[in-house]
Amino acid sequence: MKKQGETTIHDIARKLNIAASTVSRALNNNPIISEPTRKLIEKTAKEMGYRPNTLAASFRTKRTNMIGVVLPLINRHFFSSVISGIEEVAYSSGFAVTISQTNDNFEKEEKIIQTLFSNRVDGLIVSIGMQTQTFNHLKLFSDKKIPLVFFDRVVEEIDADKIVVDDYRGGFIATEHLIEHGATKIAHIGGPLNVKIYKDRLSGYKDAMNKAGLPIDENMLIHNSLTREDGTNAIKKLLLNEEKPDAIFCANDTTALSVIIYLREHGIKVPDNISIVGFSNEPFSELVTPSISTIRQPGFEMGKKAAELLINHIKQKEQHTSSQTIVMPTELIVRESSGRD
Repeated sequence: MKKQGETTIHDIARKLNIAASTVSRALNNNPIISEPTRKLIEKTAKEMGYRPNTLAASFRTKRTNMIGVVLPLINRHFFSSVISGIEEVAYSSGFAVTISQTNDNFEKEEKIIQTLFSNRVDGLIVSIGMQTQTFNHLKLFSDKKIPLVFFDRVVEEIDADKIVVDDYRGGFIATEHLIEHGATKIAHIGGPLNVKIYKDRLSGYKDAMNKAGLPIDENMLIHNSLTREDGTNAIKKLLLNEEKPDAIFCANDTTALSVIIYLREHGIKVPDNISIVGFSNEPFSELVTPSISTIRQPGFEMGKKAAELLINHIKQKEQHTSSQTIVMPTELIVRESSGRD
């Protein structure tokens, strides 16, 4: 028995007793094909299980209409908001989106990006992982002039568009808020300093402390991967200091939550004994008790802008366009963990 193969435009043409070129034009919405003929061909193609050969089409057009998105964690509200913004713009512009998460693992990030490169995506939107300190895998795209846009965790060494929030300002206003509520011994639990956003948040913290004339105690500064476990270990370490903190600025809400849970389990009241401010405005930050003061990042808007820039570069690939860095504002959201006026 003959094995059933893929339905081709020639199979459709034979069934309808028309030219294969007519089928091809109809399936590509060529205006020279009448509406009744186009509808008949589309209906027949669907009934016969026809699938367009997108790979062959991509060789002809040198485009796959596919965008790669690589980010550390899909289950964080900020990153899922960015994805929503990217997909809204990409879909309306006729592009599909393939999404991969690295789990902050450098080897996984390297492999994913190499695969996307091999699969000929038209462009890449990426936020690097915490372990990423070398960038040859990303230079694959920039060296080949394949459009590349960074968001949030960016690579300064690569000439590409970048969408970031004002992390410095976020760190400054978070720390200033704690100072305004009477804190004088403020700790900071931050991310790894090879990632620019955490360096900027730390700089904002330090400048707010300096502005207020408060000393910066190196024993009050901890840098880690900002997981729940890291947050618990950090607060344990801080409480072993001879001088205990009366407030903590955490570089993400996950860490802030783990700190609050640990303090509550050990009879230390938030914000009465220690005030807390997080970063990112994860949905849980409003729902837990006490609710968590935090810095809001406009993730959805960042995703939309990243996709708009990337698609613009894809469509104008032959034209040289200079790269740009777009800085979006952060906003302090005051809740119970830092005390309300």
